[in-house]
Amino acid sequence: MTPLPEPAAVPVGDPLELLDVAREAAAAGAAVLARRTSEGLNAVNKSADGDWVTAFDTAAEQAVREVLARRRPQDTVTGEELEDSVPVHASGIRWSIDPLDGTTNFIRNIVYYATSVAAVNDDGVWLAGVVHAPALVRVYSAARGHGAWLAEHGSVRQLHGPDPERVGKLLGTGFSYDAAVREEQYAALGELAAGFADVRRLGSAALDLCLVADGTLDAYFEWGLNEYDYAAGALIAEEAGVPVRRPGTPGSDAERLRAVTAAGSTVI
Repeated sequence: MTPLPEPAAVPVGDPLELLDVAREAAAAGAAVLARRTSEGLNAVNKSADGDWVTAFDTAAEQAVREVLARRRPQDTVTGEELEDSVPVHASGIRWSIDPLDGTTNFIRNIVYYATSVAAVNDDGVWLAGVVHAPALVRVYSAARGHGAWLAEHGSVRQLHGPDPERVGKLLGTGFSYDAAVREEQYAALGELAAGFADVRRLGSAALDLCLVADGTLDAYFEWGLNEYDYAAGALIAEEAGVPVRRPGTPGSDAERLRAVTAAGSTVI
């Protein structure tokens, strides 16, 4: 008897397959955030005055990890709140999770917060990312080579970055929890903002990057971010056609400052 052919295997690093997992995982985390109550916050200061963690941060990360463990048990998982998960026979894919980007906003009931989930391979290539913002009812997503998309109120549209001809450009940025670093950032803000009509500081790096992708912001600059802060948002911006410089990208500080002044550039 001739054996039946084996079903075609999906490549370990297939961006669309990873995107499907990322959507489900981010939705699980966002569902936890959507149950926000003031009484259930249990906010604890982690380090500096503005660095907080709540019961929702850890619960959302657990919900994300449960989806990843079920659907991709051989993948490595890293996140903001919980210990790294490294399988004995790792697949070559790693997930970077920020269960609640914008915790201070969340505590104060300001709507700019989200669950961010992204996948990267062992070569450092980011393959899929989702930023799910439940209070905004927005899901930003991207798979490498397949564009960036926004699902909002039942409609889906592809993102193409900001209009380079727009007058009155807006720069997005953020500031460190560390007071000394924050003073340096304040001092540099004038140079960063040259060529922009105004500056916005919304409190979520993941969403700031997505707002460049959808054209709301014209550029974004922030230094001192952790990988999980920008992992998904940076890929979404790239897939929207926005040049992105991640931390560690070769180039002088002066080059980084000049790059952010270009319309549609995102430098983190």
